[in-house]
Amino acid sequence: MTTGKINVSVENIFPLIKKFLYSDHEIFLRELVSNATDATLKLKHLTNIGEAKVEYGNPIIEVKIDKEGKKLHIIDQGLGMTAEEVEKYINQVAFSGAEEFLEKYKDSAKDSGIIGHFGLGFYSAFMVAEKVEIITKSFKDEPAAHWTCDGSPEFTLEASDKTSRGTEIVLHIAEDSLEFLEEGKIAGLLEKYNKFMPVPIKFGTRTEKIEQKKGEEVAPEDKDETFKTVEVDNIINNPNPAWTKQPTELSDEDYKSFYRELYPNQFEEPLFNIHLNVDYPFNLTGILYFPKMTGDLQIQKDKIQLYQNQVYVTDNVEGIVPEFLTMLKGVIDSPDIPLNVSRSYLQADGAVKKISNYITRKVADKLKSLFTENREDFEKKWNDVKIVLEYGMLSEPKFYEKAGAFTLYPTVDDQYFTLDELKEKIKDNQTDKDGKLVVLYASNKDAQHGYIAEAKAKGYEVLILDSPIISHLIQKLEADNENLTFTRVDSDHINNLIKKDEETISKLSDDEKEKLKTELETIISDKKYSVQLEALDSQSAPFSITQPEFLRRMKEMSQTGGGGMFGMGNMPEMYNLVVNTNHDLASSILNSSDKSHQQALVKQALDLAKLSQNLLKGEELTAFVKRSYELIK
Repeated sequence: MTTGKINVSVENIFPLIKKFLYSDHEIFLRELVSNATDATLKLKHLTNIGEAKVEYGNPIIEVKIDKEGKKLHIIDQGLGMTAEEVEKYINQVAFSGAEEFLEKYKDSAKDSGIIGHFGLGFYSAFMVAEKVEIITKSFKDEPAAHWTCDGSPEFTLEASDKTSRGTEIVLHIAEDSLEFLEEGKIAGLLEKYNKFMPVPIKFGTRTEKIEQKKGEEVAPEDKDETFKTVEVDNIINNPNPAWTKQPTELSDEDYKSFYRELYPNQFEEPLFNIHLNVDYPFNLTGILYFPKMTGDLQIQKDKIQLYQNQVYVTDNVEGIVPEFLTMLKGVIDSPDIPLNVSRSYLQADGAVKKISNYITRKVADKLKSLFTENREDFEKKWNDVKIVLEYGMLSEPKFYEKAGAFTLYPTVDDQYFTLDELKEKIKDNQTDKDGKLVVLYASNKDAQHGYIAEAKAKGYEVLILDSPIISHLIQKLEADNENLTFTRVDSDHINNLIKKDEETISKLSDDEKEKLKTELETIISDKKYSVQLEALDSQSAPFSITQPEFLRRMKEMSQTGGGGMFGMGNMPEMYNLVVNTNHDLASSILNSSDKSHQQALVKQALDLAKLSQNLLKGEELTAFVKRSYELIK
C-alpha cells in the first residue's frame, strides 16, 4: 500500500470545490456518470481499432444506493485504470494548474458547464461525500487498484482483489448531503442529466411480464396467467435518442414520439419539427419543435435542452440559439460550444456565432420548404407560429432576408397572402392619389367590426394583424418597401383611409360648420376627443371615433419595448371624433333651440360612437342605457 499527498499547489482545494466551484451540488452525479460513459466509449473505440484485445460485450453503467451504509456506488465496465494511471490521472492531472484555473474562471465558475473541462469532474464527488473510493481494474492485464481519499490532500493507494474490468466509485455520503441517498432524488437527477446518455444506465430493477413457455415451471401468483413476472434491470435512459439518427431513419411518428419523451406532461402535439445535422465547420445535431404559441413572448422560453455528447448541460441556450428561436422546444447537441466561459464571451465567440447563424438559416429553409410543399397546411398553422417568425424578422437580419418567401398576411376572411401577393391583389383598388399603396388592417375582428364592414363595402381587403409586436414589424416593412403604408381601419374615416381625388361637398356652409364645432366642443368636455368635421356620404354614421395611426402605433411600440419612443407608452389615449356634416343629425344639433335636447342628442351620438369602439364603460355605460330607455318611452 502506498500513501501520499495529492500534488496540488492550492493548500486545500476541497473546500474550494465544495463551496466555490460547484454552486449546484447535484451535478456531481452527472460528472461521475459522464466519466463512466467516457471510459466505456473509449474502450469501445480501442476494441474497434484492435488496440484492446478484450471482448467489448454489452456494458452498462450501474448506479446503486446503499442507504444503510450511507454509500452511493457508480459502477462501469469500461477501460478501468492501473495503479499507475490512478496516480497520474487522479492525483496529478486533475489538479495541475488548479490555481490558474480558479483565477481565470472565478467569474464564471458558478456555471456548472465548466466542470469536466479541466479534469475536475471526478472531484465534484467531494461536494457530497466525506470519503471517496475508487476500485478499478484496467482492460490491460494488470492488478486492480484501490484508491481512498477523505477530502484532505492525503490519499491511500493499494492493490484490490477486483477481478472484473471497469471502475467502481464509492461515495461515503456526508451528513449534510444525505438527500443523495434517497431513491427519488437520484432517480430525478438521472432523469434530468443522463436521460439520453449513450451507454445504458441501470438504477435498480423492475418487474416485467413476459410470455410463458409451455411446460415451464411458474410462480404460484402466475398460475392462471399466460405471462410470467420476471425481474429485469431498470434502464433509465434511452442511449439512442432521435437526434443521434439520420432524418431518413425517422418517420413523423418517431419525431412526435421523441417530443413526448422530452415533454411527458405536454399534451399538445408539436406543429412541425426541424432536424439539425451538420459536421463542418462545427459539429451540431438536434431537433427543434414548433409548439403552439401563446401571445406571451416570455412564458415559452427555456424549453430547448442543450447537450454535449448526449450529456444534459442546461436549458438556457441564449447566445447559442438566436433569441427568437428560444421560444421553440427540443434538443441541441454540440461538443463545439465552449461551456467553460461566461455568457458574454459565449455570445462574442466566433464558433458560437456560426452555430447561431446556421440554426437561423436552417429554420428559414425548413419553413420555406414547408410552405412550398404544403401551403394549405402551413396556412392552418400560421396563427400558431407567427409570433416567432415576426419576432425573427425584427431581430435577425439574415432571417428577415429569407422570411419574405413564407411570411403570411391573413385577411379577415381567412385568406392568406405573402406580401408580394398582397401588393398585386390590392394595387388597383388601394392605391391613393399620391401613388401610395395602402394596406388596411384590423387588430380585433369583433371590436373593429363596423370599420371592417365599411372598408369591405368599398371592396378593400382588410388584414387581421393582432400580435403584440405587429406595430414594430409594420414600421420595418414600410421602411423597406417604398410607397407602402399600413393603416388600421379605425384610424380615420373610411373616405380618408385611402384618399382618392373625389371630394364630397358639405351641406353646411363654413359659418355653420364653425358654429357646429363650437357647440360640440362646449358640450363634449372630455379633452381626449378632438372634434373633426368631415363632409361624408349622408348615409355614413353621424359620429365616429378614430385613433390616429401614428400616435397609436408609437404608443404600442413604446409599450412593447420600442426603445426611444419618448415615453409614449404612458401618454393618455387621444381620439378624433369625426362628425359627418352631411348627416341629418348634424343639422338637428345645429338648429336645435332646446339646449337640453341638443345636449342629449350629442351625448347619445357620442356614446354610440364610443360603444362601437368598446370605449363606453362603467358609469358612462350606465348613464347611456338609462338615457336610451328614456328616449324610447
